[in-house]
Amino acid sequence: MTKRKPAKSGGSTSMASEREPLPSIEAIRAAAFQQFAERGYPVVTVRDIMKACGLTQGALYNHFKSKDELLHDIITSTQAELERQCLQAVSEAGADPSAQLAAFVRTYVMRHCRLRVEALVANREIGWLDQERVSDIRRSRRAIRDILVGILTSGIEKGVFDPPKIDGKRDLKAMAMALLDQCTHISMWYIPGRQLDEAQMATLYAEMALRSVGATEK
Repeated sequence: MTKRKPAKSGGSTSMASEREPLPSIEAIRAAAFQQFAERGYPVVTVRDIMKACGLTQGALYNHFKSKDELLHDIITSTQAELERQCLQAVSEAGADPSAQLAAFVRTYVMRHCRLRVEALVANREIGWLDQERVSDIRRSRRAIRDILVGILTSGIEKGVFDPPKIDGKRDLKAMAMALLDQCTHISMWYIPGRQLDEAQMATLYAEMALRSVGATEK
């Protein structure tokens, strides 16, 4: 996959950036998310991003060395927050695996309904990053998957989950990935203001997840 090199700032632009107030890193991140989502990482330039947030091209280099580094930063930041929220939801749900699974799915789905642009960029544009930059993102994604595997394992051990077997065996990692794929892709089609709001959609997905793992009725 051929990558487009980030545009370099000229000397006059750098001097202009030194005279202006330090730009908001969050404004740059928000503009990058929007630009990458609407047009795709390869065609968006540093100039496009900075124009979108009302700053000079050279201002970006106060925070990021390149467009690659900016992409890595925005994906890493949203991924880390997703992992934190999932951990917190499960921790607050108590010891019941059914409550943990429902809390995990509701949190995951709500975030993907609310932050559709961020989810789109994180899942579609990650392929433009080199292996070194993508490694910590994949570590976080594995950690989220393993939270789910732990919930499934606990539910089976406690006799409250009875997920399907294939040839007499259960592949909990495959089940976890299937659930995560289902929840992740809501960001591709969900539109606010339709029949179900975010909270209702999160509840629907939680109920579907519980049924898919054969959760026993209370």
